[in-house]
Amino acid sequence: MPTPNPAALDFLLTRRSCPARTLGLPVPGTTELRTLLTAAARTPDHGKLEPWRFIVMDDVALSALAGQVAARGAALAVAEDKLTKARDEYAMSHLAVIVVASPKPSDKIPLVEQTYSAGAVCLALLNAALAAGWGANWLSGWPSRDNHIIGWLGLAPHEAIAGIIHMGSETAAPPDRPRPDIDAISTWFRP
Repeated sequence: MPTPNPAALDFLLTRRSCPARTLGLPVPGTTELRTLLTAAARTPDHGKLEPWRFIVMDDVALSALAGQVAARGAALAVAEDKLTKARDEYAMSHLAVIVVASPKPSDKIPLVEQTYSAGAVCLALLNAALAAGWGANWLSGWPSRDNHIIGWLGLAPHEAIAGIIHMGSETAAPPDRPRPDIDAISTWFRP
């Protein structure tokens, strides 16, 4: 018979992300952030390839990224509202961790499984931050797919941004949202 962990299950059943714009100071310190990254790195990783890595962005780095986004958006003639939203996402943030999908050559582990593992790291880091009492949000957006921004961040040609996890103190209670109808999306297969 399994030994249940009701607190962990309750956390998973009630967890919710905090809008990034509502995250303020303080943010996790280096020691606590290392613990959160360690928790995220326990993600399932078929083949033990570690097909992901982290880029930690403090407020100075995020301000520089906001400047890159503004310049790049202007060069691409991104609509002003879309550009402002993307720039402010970084300019107003105090801490973010970029999860980089960094697939490794493997005859056994397909690229898609490595990509899924990077996505799982994003969720694990988000949940670790929330479980530790921080507010957190997993975002992406057009800058995370732009080759100029990706190059500025130092990603290798084979790498991509899987997600950007913003963290900080909640300044407002996160709103809940409608959740999926499990019966509508589940098939109980029987041959």
